[in-house]
Amino acid sequence: MNKAFLKRHKTSILDGQGKPVHLKGVNFGGWLMMEAYFVYAPNLAQQVFEKEFSKQCTDKALSELKGKFRDNFITETDFSQVAGWGMNCIRLPFHYKVGADDSAVSYLDQAIVWARKYKVYLILDLHAAYGAQNPDWHSDSLNGKTELWTKRSNRQKTYALWEKLADRYKDEEIVAGYDVLNEAVLPDAGLLNEFYRESIKAIRRFDKNHILFIEGKHWAQQIDVLDDFADDNWVYSIHFYEPAEFVFNLVPFTRYPMAICDKDSLRRRMEGYFLFAQKKQRPVHVGEFGVNYRQGLYNEHLYLQDELKCFNDFGFHWNYWTYKAVKNHMFPDGIYSYYPNSAWVNRQGPKSGWHTWGQLWAGHKKEMAASWRTKAFSLNTHVIEQLKKAV
Repeated sequence: MNKAFLKRHKTSILDGQGKPVHLKGVNFGGWLMMEAYFVYAPNLAQQVFEKEFSKQCTDKALSELKGKFRDNFITETDFSQVAGWGMNCIRLPFHYKVGADDSAVSYLDQAIVWARKYKVYLILDLHAAYGAQNPDWHSDSLNGKTELWTKRSNRQKTYALWEKLADRYKDEEIVAGYDVLNEAVLPDAGLLNEFYRESIKAIRRFDKNHILFIEGKHWAQQIDVLDDFADDNWVYSIHFYEPAEFVFNLVPFTRYPMAICDKDSLRRRMEGYFLFAQKKQRPVHVGEFGVNYRQGLYNEHLYLQDELKCFNDFGFHWNYWTYKAVKNHMFPDGIYSYYPNSAWVNRQGPKSGWHTWGQLWAGHKKEMAASWRTKAFSLNTHVIEQLKKAV
């Protein structure tokens, strides 16, 4: 999206030819940032899994496993599938280690080749920054520490990472832009704004073209604490998982609509974002939203229908979380789900997901790799029906 400057009113984003484009798509979560729940594991930091696996199997085996996973979890066929649904955007979460891992950055390069072939924009999303920006597994936080905020050296390394990536991709028109930081959690909005100012400076030293997606504080929910940054080419990016009792299936058998959530309350909540962003003359991008899939038995498809109508009515751009995952009983689990109870899933425990891989890898690597391909997953029909209608 070269020279993709924003139209400074309402909701429009302009493409490289100056035409308005509405970004609608999915997240390729779990591919270049391995989150535990994608493979039916406890919410374990990636670095902990890698350390345990290497200790059990060797560093060479870990390198082999990561390569096999990346080669199979997302392939060219998946880019073709997204385009075939009429979607025009993929948000691609990645780990900070991509900056020092030539193998990992080659997968970003390959994603760009496939995105260009199928005419699907990419948003490059820093999902795990140096030191971790929130206390959860999906930032690769060790023991709940958020050392991006407590150690200036981690922030400096993150700025340097963005400089490197901005220089590498500055002329890639199929890259819509950079999601500068996923789901920051910290008490001090001043420090978050300082981080964004410095990140913007770092990126703009090399790349004057691409859109910057700026997430609010507290899991990308609070945008009213953000400064008016001295850059024309950025948008607000929010995440919407409300109410968690239903979306994450934290209270089983909860059916939509419910006392605390219906289509009117969804609209009121989103209207707050819309009015604030209009006042600031910035578009809104919903970088993540989704629902734990229960075969439509609890009206999760109606929830998505109402949610997507609100997004489209307000002109919000959006990316569904997520494209695929091993089926679980909690958390949004994708357009595609893996339902079999293979030995490397082992839902009954006591060890499940990642915790079984060290024991199984040597003897089952071929079957495990095959299970990671999308053709081994089942399409969650109620989810894709709603997304295709919204597109």
